[in-house]
Amino acid sequence: MLAIGFAARRKISSSLDFFLAGRGLPAWVTGLAFVSANLGVIEILGMAANGAQYGAMTVHYYWIGAVPAMVFLGVVMMPFYYRSKVRSGPEFLRRRFNGATQLLNAIMFAVAQILIAGVNLYALALVMEALLGWPLPVSVVVSALIVLSYITLGGLSSAIYNEVLQFFVILAGLIPLTVLGLIKVGGVSGLFDRVRRSALGEGGLHTWAGTAGASPMQAHWIGIVFGLGFVLSFGYWTTNFAEVQRALSARNTNAARMTPIIAAFPKLFIPLVTVLPGMIALVLFGDLGKGQDYNDAIPLLMRDLLPNGVLGVAVTGLPASFMAGMAADISGFNTVFTNDIWQAHVRPDQPDGPYLPDGHYLNVGRAATVAGVALGVGTAFIEAGYSNIMNYLQALFSFFNAPLFATFVLGLFWRRMTPWAGFWGLPAGTGSAFASYFAYKAGVVDFGTELNAGFWGAGLAFAVDVLVSVIVTLVTTPKPEEELRGLVYGLSNVYLAGDRRWCRSPVLLGGGAVILAALLYEVIL
Repeated sequence: MLAIGFAARRKISSSLDFFLAGRGLPAWVTGLAFVSANLGVIEILGMAANGAQYGAMTVHYYWIGAVPAMVFLGVVMMPFYYRSKVRSGPEFLRRRFNGATQLLNAIMFAVAQILIAGVNLYALALVMEALLGWPLPVSVVVSALIVLSYITLGGLSSAIYNEVLQFFVILAGLIPLTVLGLIKVGGVSGLFDRVRRSALGEGGLHTWAGTAGASPMQAHWIGIVFGLGFVLSFGYWTTNFAEVQRALSARNTNAARMTPIIAAFPKLFIPLVTVLPGMIALVLFGDLGKGQDYNDAIPLLMRDLLPNGVLGVAVTGLPASFMAGMAADISGFNTVFTNDIWQAHVRPDQPDGPYLPDGHYLNVGRAATVAGVALGVGTAFIEAGYSNIMNYLQALFSFFNAPLFATFVLGLFWRRMTPWAGFWGLPAGTGSAFASYFAYKAGVVDFGTELNAGFWGAGLAFAVDVLVSVIVTLVTTPKPEEELRGLVYGLSNVYLAGDRRWCRSPVLLGGGAVILAALLYEVIL
């Protein structure tokens, strides 16, 4: 990984190279990096924890909570992102609305990325402590230094090529774990029998059954479809710049559009190596969720099931997954901080001189990388109070991503929406999500589970953002249409069909991914 960082460093001659890999990467590379950036230790530990706590319903995070939004990003939103030549999501908001909206979103995004990077660090430290006996602070610092080294050296190119490598290393560690776990419990049929006798019961083997009443997740189908499948999912996959950045580094518009769609196909089958091991851990370790955190599902399976050698591959795979996730967080943070906070608002103009202004911003980006990793170390221990890290993450997504998606989608399809509507909708939506979450934590409102509270909080944030945006639009002045060309539907010549060849058609391949997700639901309704 460090060698890749040194190799990528030779190609870094400008800020565009550092932040967006010179916009020259092929679709298959950016596609694998796209899915790998999300397949961090958070997802591996978190989705396994969800599998142990909620059973088969966890696949909603993939089949309705990821794939449709990834396809929508590729088919509909990437042409606007890529052809406008923006370097980040907040920069797109500046062009569509104003500089105040850009700055507000950039600050919110930077805070969210630091918090999520801290979760990555903490999760990996737990694994290394459980498997190797490393003290938690040592695991945090050593892992952070490795990521810091290769991101500072090679920028986004280094992160992306490492994520491609890490994708295969992660699978090499998780596939043997799943196979040995199934053998231990007597195969798929043996697992299902033991889940029925567990605390989950029959409901742990179904996805939609019981969602109009009682289910392990205690989530109503409306919350799943609207809160997770629409607001949280589309809010994360279409506006989270840590993911979108991978597509923006592609070599042309069609490659950028294909990036999330290529990633959607492996995403469909990731539950086999995340959710399934969580269910296996539930039936093998009876104290999960009682004396033992659900987060410990994967480390316990590795400790007890993997022989020497295979265990080495798995212990290599988990740091790889952590580094993939944290590298995405930090590369997104340094880009947004440099371009949308420092360059746009702190030092917008630099005097002429050698390596200025571009060299100055390149140095700022590297300094932001160091600061981001240091802050991530500082926030790593916030997660200590959560037995399931996905509950913590869903709360963060409801705070930051749900209102942002409302602002994006309104601004994209409604040309009348005004600049100040874009600004005021964001804090209103985030504030309502905060209020909903803390009302649940204080016992004022009962959503059943913390995960379900996140679903409903996201829906509320989206609705409040839309309402406030509409009200503010009615009393403020919109931008002239000339300034919105290429940024709003109806005022753009963006062609959505894509490449004529079926194998490179975003519409055709994206539709196939959505249909395949629906067919997979048929297996475990």
